[in-house]
Amino acid sequence: MSATTLTRLPVLRALLAQLLALPLVWLLSLGLVWGFAVRPGLLLAALAQGALAALIGARLGLSVWWLPINLLFVPGLLLFRDLDVPAWAPLSGFALLLLLNWNAFGERVPLYLTGSQTERRLRARLAVLPTDFRLIDLGSGLAGTLVRLARAYPAARFVGVETAPLTFALSWLRCLPRRNCQVHPLSLWRVDLGEYDVVYCFLSPAPMAALWEKARAEMRPGAMLISNSFAVPGVEPAEVLSIDDWRGSRLLIWYPAGPPPDGTGTSG
Repeated sequence: MSATTLTRLPVLRALLAQLLALPLVWLLSLGLVWGFAVRPGLLLAALAQGALAALIGARLGLSVWWLPINLLFVPGLLLFRDLDVPAWAPLSGFALLLLLNWNAFGERVPLYLTGSQTERRLRARLAVLPTDFRLIDLGSGLAGTLVRLARAYPAARFVGVETAPLTFALSWLRCLPRRNCQVHPLSLWRVDLGEYDVVYCFLSPAPMAALWEKARAEMRPGAMLISNSFAVPGVEPAEVLSIDDWRGSRLLIWYPAGPPPDGTGTSG
C-alpha cells in the first residue's frame, strides 16, 4: 500500500492507529504485572487502547471527529460482548455509519448539516440574485437545506451532489416532489462548476485548497463560491457573514473568477 493511499483514506489511518496502540497496551500491561504485580482488567486495557489510538490518530493527522471513534471503538466492542449483543448489531451499526458517512472515510468530509440560523442567512444573501439563479450544493447531505431553498425560490434551480449511498438515496427522495431541485450521485470533483451562479459547500478543511483551484478554473465571472465555516487557505473572502450560533459558524464568500460588474450578484 502506497503512502498516498494511506494519506487519502482516513479510515486506513484510523485502523493503523488501533494496530499501533495494540502492542503499546500489551507492553504497558506487562510492565504493570512485572513491576507492580497488578493485572489490569479487560475494561482498563480497552480504555488504554482507545486513548492511545486516539492520540496516535491525532498525530497521524486525523480530523478531530475521529478522536471519539478511536477512543470508543475497542471499549464499545467489549461492552457489546458483555451485554450479549448479537454480533450482527455492531456490524449493522457500522454499515449504517459507513453508508451515511462514506465521504468521511474516503475524502475526509464528514456529514455536516447546515444549521437553521446559517440557512436563514444564506437564504437572505441569495435574495439579491436574479430570480432564476442556479445553485449547486457540493456534498448536499440529506438535502434539507436544498429542499427548503428550492421552496423559497421556485424560479431558481437547485442541484446537489452526494456520493454517500444511503445519504444520496434519502436526499433524492426528499427532492422528488420539487421540480426545481435535484440530487445526483456524483463526486464534487466531476461537476462542471461553470454551469452555476452559486456554489455552496459545507465540507471540511481538507478539500478547500483543491476546491479553490477547481473553482478558479471553471466558475464564471460574478459567480459566488460560498463555504460554510471552512476557509480557503491563504485566500481572503470577499464577504464574511457571521452567524450567532453555538458553532460560531460563518458564511465565507469568494468570487473565484472575479466579482460581477455591478457588484450585486450574477445574471441568470
